[in-house]
Amino acid sequence: MVTRCGTNNMTGFIITYFNVRGRCAAMRMLLADQGQTWKEVVVSMDEWSSGPLKSTCVFGQLPKFEDGDLVLYQSNAILRHLGRKFSLYGKDHRDAAIIDMLCDGVEDMRMKYVTLIYTNYENGKANFIKELPSWLRCFEKVLEKNGKGSEFIHGNQISFVDYSLFDVLLNLRLLDPSCLKEFPLLSGYVERMQSRPGLKSHLESKEFLQRPVNGNGKQ
Repeated sequence: MVTRCGTNNMTGFIITYFNVRGRCAAMRMLLADQGQTWKEVVVSMDEWSSGPLKSTCVFGQLPKFEDGDLVLYQSNAILRHLGRKFSLYGKDHRDAAIIDMLCDGVEDMRMKYVTLIYTNYENGKANFIKELPSWLRCFEKVLEKNGKGSEFIHGNQISFVDYSLFDVLLNLRLLDPSCLKEFPLLSGYVERMQSRPGLKSHLESKEFLQRPVNGNGKQ
């Protein structure tokens, strides 16, 4: 199934993925916030299991992202590409190094969440929520050091890692609505991100709201 997102689809961006937010949520947020449009190729599990698509993917995984004749896999590689393309990678090499470090930190937290969702949801949720503050505290401290939490996760301009962090925080709030209660800077950060016009419009869109967060229906 093919769907189109946005009002002008002349950019050449194509996202091929399952009908979930999953690994594509952050890149969709980035594109929407940057005023870009894209085409979605939605793959069913039957198509993935029985069709030839999987054998064409470099690592046997989706998402697949096309930017004209450039084809990329691996969600963080895609985000980094978009970061370079739309000047969302800081002001210099020093900024870029810190943004890469933060991206890896977000990925660590995301993988803890993904592991819970897909392997140990019923038995592991309570302990996950108990340990969650120790992970969130790391990002609260990063915000504290960066403009007392009044800006983005690094510097005074948005970077590609902001979309990834924002996505994970939204997922964690679904899992535990009170998880940011102890973290005023992260709470304010989420409020600022979701009030950005492009992001706000995307978060209120049918495409976003009707997409499951994860492939197994858990959140």
